Amino acid sequence: MSCFCEFHCKATFLCLGINKMGCFSCFDSSSKEDHNLRPQHQPNQPLPSQISRLPSGADKLRSRSNGGSKRELQQPPPTVQIAAQTFTFRELAAATKNFRPESFVGEGGFGRVYKGRLETTAQIVAVKQLDKNGLQGNREFLVEVLMLSLLHHPNLVNLIGYCADGDQRLLVYEFMPLGSLEDHLHDLPPDKEPLDWNTRMKIAVGAAKGLEYLHDKANPPVIYRDFKSSNILLDEGYHPKLSDFGLAKLGPVGDKSHVSTRVMGTYGYCAPEYAMTGQLTVKSDVYSFGVVFLELITGRKAIDSTQPQGEQNLVTWARPLFNDRRKFSKLADPRLQGRFPMRGLYQALAVASMCIQESAATRPLIGDVVTALSYLANQAYDPNGYRGSSDDKRNRDDKGGRISKNDEAGGSGRRWDLEGSEKDDSPRETARILNRDLDRERAVAEAKMWGENLRQKRKQSLQQGSLDA
Repeated sequence: MSCFCEFHCKATFLCLGINKMGCFSCFDSSSKEDHNLRPQHQPNQPLPSQISRLPSGADKLRSRSNGGSKRELQQPPPTVQIAAQTFTFRELAAATKNFRPESFVGEGGFGRVYKGRLETTAQIVAVKQLDKNGLQGNREFLVEVLMLSLLHHPNLVNLIGYCADGDQRLLVYEFMPLGSLEDHLHDLPPDKEPLDWNTRMKIAVGAAKGLEYLHDKANPPVIYRDFKSSNILLDEGYHPKLSDFGLAKLGPVGDKSHVSTRVMGTYGYCAPEYAMTGQLTVKSDVYSFGVVFLELITGRKAIDSTQPQGEQNLVTWARPLFNDRRKFSKLADPRLQGRFPMRGLYQALAVASMCIQESAATRPLIGDVVTALSYLANQAYDPNGYRGSSDDKRNRDDKGGRISKNDEAGGSGRRWDLEGSEKDDSPRETARILNRDLDRERAVAEAKMWGENLRQKRKQSLQQGSLDA
């Protein structure tokens, strides 16, 4: 588990002697952050000194020619060593064939991304080069290096290293051969097959697990702040990994309910309370997840100016449809051509509707979302055995069998009540069932804990009584 002292220790080293700060302000959970989130330097001006404290590729070259003494002075001590490798700009230029167009694979807020091959290891990598005039700057670069040096999970992209030569800022990642989720959902060429239902649910639960690690396993919690389909990269087998941590922020600690920060992120994915007040919580990420999950279900973009007026914002378009069963089919991606389980669609819509609630307090925690989606992902849909859009088979499971009240939900151990009338199949009713079952599970866990504590107290009392006798 990543802990706050690690963040603070590494950040303090990098900022040593800078404005007498003693800590890295962008990791501070206080409310005074972010009035100048974007560095205000011009390309020809000196770079912020906290960036210059990162060991650079040039440091590595100097250490090779001048012996080990200088390198020891320039590198962090072993207890705060950043795990990522340092590369020279020359090494990365060679890896990408001098950043030729044929190596170019995409572009984002950070800058352009190239596919490369490291000469020393022959490893295929993705190299992101900071656009000096782009949306992200040196601060985001440093945040990403620190975050991904400390946070490791199967659903987070692996940072291999970085380059901080002169005014060059580059990040080196493991290469994701299938590109981003956005590439597989939107603007597909005619010859490209759309994602099937099972793959969409697999991607959703994997991305949710990545968020769950940031929210529940990292200490203090990390708020991703830029969850969107273009930041979900896909490895072999459509295994999803979250990328681009430049806007990530440490969450509230102690008795604080939120972090106040400058509003950053992407329009269409940003939680309403964060956009209006700058108050950031883990529930802000849950809202963004709900938008991406709606993209997976509907095949629509979060914001699409080509749609008719009133349908350009995905959430605004979808919300009125949640409560009318006759319109559920409009929420399914037409490219699925009906190849999905209708009951699975209802349950997926229920999860999405819970995540995009206007009020942050009514949204579920990401751990509860993972539980619900794990159930959906475990119910593999067989398009040859069952067409989910057929009403006469709506009481059958994904493999053609009837869902009973006593069937268990995949590996979660939770029992799901999935039978009932047409009313019970609505996303609102399914959401009520999910919430009820989650409350029930919490109550059972609390009862078990209470019972265990009671047994321990009785055992101690009996032991004490025998000693007194």
